[in-house]
Amino acid sequence: MLGTVPLKSRFLDHADHYARWSGLAIGVVVAQNLVTMDSDDITMPLVFAITAFGLCAVGGVLLGDALTLRPQEAVRTASLAPRLIRDQVPPRMAPLLLLQAASLVTLLLMGAVTASADFDRPGGAGRVITITCEGMRTSLGPWPGLYYSGPMVAALAVGTPVCVWALRRIAHGPGDDRQRRDRAWAITGAWGLLVSSQVLLVVLMIFVALTDKACAGPLGAATIVAICPLGLLGMFTFGWSLVTVVAPRAVDDEAADDGTFDDE
Repeated sequence: MLGTVPLKSRFLDHADHYARWSGLAIGVVVAQNLVTMDSDDITMPLVFAITAFGLCAVGGVLLGDALTLRPQEAVRTASLAPRLIRDQVPPRMAPLLLLQAASLVTLLLMGAVTASADFDRPGGAGRVITITCEGMRTSLGPWPGLYYSGPMVAALAVGTPVCVWALRRIAHGPGDDRQRRDRAWAITGAWGLLVSSQVLLVVLMIFVALTDKACAGPLGAATIVAICPLGLLGMFTFGWSLVTVVAPRAVDDEAADDGTFDDE
């Protein structure tokens, strides 16, 4: 009966949900405050906002995982085969997220190599890309050079190892298959929010820069065509990741339908 269950136990039964939702809510509030902060650069507050939102989402999911109650009874096992991280993450979305992360790193590296200083602003190194337009040197921006990519790289450097560690702990820790699946998918979704939001921001920056003044030329047009599918992928994975963080069991799970998560 509900009345016989201690309040603390009832709270802990759903603590992971509260933590995940709180992480998203805090991320939205922090992002709103960062976007509206005073700055002579309209892009940097947006970079900070996107980065902070992703980190708050990851933090909320990790806190929820730490608060998840583990089963007290013994776990039935039929073999000594070790569990692997790849068996716990979404089989179809995980490769897409990895591809997206690799694309993000590639774009940031290309942005860092091709970026130049904005001579109209002091300390403007890594903000723009300089090209020749109608015989004159022209700066296009914002460009994802080191000035803007620093916070993004730092967030990835912090969030990725922590999420991998959490997935490894889930794979080798206690819990039934369904519980491990939910926890692992929620962490994957949080990392997906961190990556996909930054991909969308970088794609937007490149698109805005290359369409400014119609000076990008054929190479710029080819770049725009190349990054548009990545932007569409980012929107899809962002939506999937958000739903997965909010409610992991609401996401379609073909592996579960095939009986993969039955006790061994």
